[in-house]
Amino acid sequence: MKHPIYTANYLKSGVLPDKHVVEQWIEGLFEWLFCIGPQFADYAYFLDQEERLTATLKQLLLLADIEENNVGYYISELNDKAILIHEELEDDLKAIFRFDPAAKSRSEVLVSYPGFFAISVYRIAHELWQMKVPLLPRMLSEYVHGKTGIDIHPGAQIGQRFFIDHGTGIVVGETSIIGNDVKIYQGVTLGALSVSKAEADKKRHPTIGSDVTIYANATILGGDTFIGHGSVIGGNVWITHSIPDNSLVYHKSEVSIRTKEVFPEPLNFVI
Repeated sequence: MKHPIYTANYLKSGVLPDKHVVEQWIEGLFEWLFCIGPQFADYAYFLDQEERLTATLKQLLLLADIEENNVGYYISELNDKAILIHEELEDDLKAIFRFDPAAKSRSEVLVSYPGFFAISVYRIAHELWQMKVPLLPRMLSEYVHGKTGIDIHPGAQIGQRFFIDHGTGIVVGETSIIGNDVKIYQGVTLGALSVSKAEADKKRHPTIGSDVTIYANATILGGDTFIGHGSVIGGNVWITHSIPDNSLVYHKSEVSIRTKEVFPEPLNFVI
């Protein structure tokens, strides 16, 4: 039997980008974008880091099978988008302050909010995805997935002032579209109904309008499903059909309160 290494579908270069280098690059880029740390008070350090990050990105692009004579174009494109990405992220950060009473300072959000880190990496990965860079955008999204528990496909389209609260267990599929001023809580899934591989290029994931709030553990499925602007989706609901604007959707559960006397004596046991 052949060893798997001889039958694997490698990139043309024959070498895959190193996961640890990808992780170090995105962490460094995040720090550089927001000048996190006292060392950035030194402008020479800022410029040195920019140069280091660019050199690392060049190597990663080459390993992702970008032709060497095209690497400069991709780096230039990402550099041109850097200011726009930073402005979008500043708006995302302001949304956190507006909606989360627990957010005490800008520094606290930058270094300790997994939702903001996930959004930041998504916006960078999305630009690379838009430029059709192979592999690297998915490696970035999977790094964030492992670190934060938030799984945002780089192909998703997400509007301005996006707010993730807590975040653990959130899944946003490849063809999802999310409007402006949307708030999503932990455990939310924007997923696809079952489709064949032949339909992989079709829109499989829902569209979320602007000013929508989706509470914990809600599941919204299907490429034709549209959640209307201004709607509130309650926790634990399951949605596979479109919802009109300004709707309130919630799961009605029954809570029974009884006195202790009506219950039988609990069983005591040891495993």
